[in-house]
Amino acid sequence: MSPSTLDDATRILRERYGFENFRGTQAKIIQHALTGGDSLVLMPTGGGKSLCYQIPSLLRPGVGVVISPLIALMQDQVDALLRYDIRAAFLNSSQSSVDRRSITEALTSGQLDMLYIAPERLLIGDTLTLLDQCQIALFAIDEAHCVSQWGHDFRKDYLGLNILRERYPGVPRMALTATADRHTREEIINRLELTTAARFVEGFDRPNIRYTVAAKNDVYKQLIRFLTDHTGEAGIIYCQSRARVEKIAAQLTADGITALPYHAGLSPDTRRVHQARFLREEGLVIVATIAFGMGIDKPDVRFVAHLDLPKSMEAYYQETGRAGRDREPAEAWMIYGLQDIVRLRQMVDGSEGNDDFKRVERGRLDALLGWCEMTSCRRRALLTYFDDDPKEDCGNCDNCLTPPDTWNATEPAQQLMSCIYRTGQRFGAGHVLDVLLARTTDKTSQHRHEALSTWGIGRNLGEPQWRSILRQLVAQGYVWADADRYGALRLHESARRLLRDEETLVLRQELPPSRSNKTANNKAAGKKTNSSPKTLDLQNEPLWEALRQCRRSIAEREGVPPYVVFHDATLLSMIERRPESMAQMLEVHGVGQKRLERYGAEFLEILASHRQ
Repeated sequence: MSPSTLDDATRILRERYGFENFRGTQAKIIQHALTGGDSLVLMPTGGGKSLCYQIPSLLRPGVGVVISPLIALMQDQVDALLRYDIRAAFLNSSQSSVDRRSITEALTSGQLDMLYIAPERLLIGDTLTLLDQCQIALFAIDEAHCVSQWGHDFRKDYLGLNILRERYPGVPRMALTATADRHTREEIINRLELTTAARFVEGFDRPNIRYTVAAKNDVYKQLIRFLTDHTGEAGIIYCQSRARVEKIAAQLTADGITALPYHAGLSPDTRRVHQARFLREEGLVIVATIAFGMGIDKPDVRFVAHLDLPKSMEAYYQETGRAGRDREPAEAWMIYGLQDIVRLRQMVDGSEGNDDFKRVERGRLDALLGWCEMTSCRRRALLTYFDDDPKEDCGNCDNCLTPPDTWNATEPAQQLMSCIYRTGQRFGAGHVLDVLLARTTDKTSQHRHEALSTWGIGRNLGEPQWRSILRQLVAQGYVWADADRYGALRLHESARRLLRDEETLVLRQELPPSRSNKTANNKAAGKKTNSSPKTLDLQNEPLWEALRQCRRSIAEREGVPPYVVFHDATLLSMIERRPESMAQMLEVHGVGQKRLERYGAEFLEILASHRQ
């Protein structure tokens, strides 16, 4: 039997998946795997990583083994593959012994094309013995950044995956991730012993995502104002604590927004139900801690909102990457304040690990803080952080769309830092602002701070402005909050130059919150803010809703998420092409032969009923 070629891969792409051509580096990655080569694949979320290992698994002799940390998602991934006529299954602890035995028999008899398995199950002796009896096409190590102890999503079980190289020599291994800076990429290579692997780094740009960052003032009001532009759309809201998750989800539900909580404190059954509802229902909002989301396949997540600051640029990029996997417009919106900075720095300082680890973590947090406070294009800075080299501003972030005002804040900063110094670097933000603004309290009287030279020197500015200045001083490292002294503000060595007038400090001038441009533009154009794609003409909305209802009915009948039937992009392609026959339907983006046979007639009937 002659080796498979890229032409064979292209044929499968068209016949089973319904796509005409490969994107980006997909073809090179697949060709390399077909020849038996190892690889490290870095591709942005939504870039089509799964095709890179699925197609070689179909063309190489044996079964493709996919190692994934996400037991909860394996069912949906397998359901999707079955609709491409790919013989797929998973092995995990959620299955009965009867189900596992049935899958084991199918595996050892050569009746599976792909097997999904969690790393902890793979490394069990019985599982390795089972795989020893099989011909293996390749190993795909998904979410490979989990191997990095320096990364944002470390999984201890990933550390044992280097056994694959010595136990299965000659079987190609493909490590895949959407998030890894240069340091993390090197650790993946070293820990998985992929030193001779080809590296395919496609880039990090997600041009369909709009990035917006704002200062916290009234969290829930800010969130509701943001959600006004996303009525009826699916989204994820991230919070730091379980308590905030529960509170926000309850508030949204009371205000008529379908929202479900998700955090590690909920029972496994509750988490499973809530995740399944999010994947299967349209327009549902999940309020979650970071326990939710890695590897989420739902393509039509229209927004990711952060109500608290993530711990690094990597974590932020990973979490926001769950929006807009279908390449339609999406938003990444975040608000943060001084307490976020203090909390995260305390977490880093109090974390386990040696000084080198803490130094790296502080550097990553500082990079995120600098990004939040910047006044230039956010996308360029984000991509530069990951070693991309964008040549132009994006025109699709808050700083590009509404360039922020800046001001010379040197003198106010000196006043604030002098107040911190005069009060003995022993007090938190509230007390320092009381002294600045000449507000007499029991504490100011007790310590006789009314007699200080800095008493009342800040009355020319309001408290919101002083809090903005303080937050930016902390973000830039001039001031820090001492965790061992209950958050007392202290001056960093770098503050000396600013206090001595040896440098100038330019800060962002924050304006009061206003109605977003998107809402205003939609009202002016007479458009609805609903779940319709932004590229859809008003006259096509009835057909769009009819196609979605058809998809929803099929999904409910088959017990799968709607996107497993067809993605939104496929429905839009149907509207654009208006196929009138099965042959024409096969030319629609995302309609392969098997899906045509399974669903084509029902969608053709809907299209015919809306024909003019």
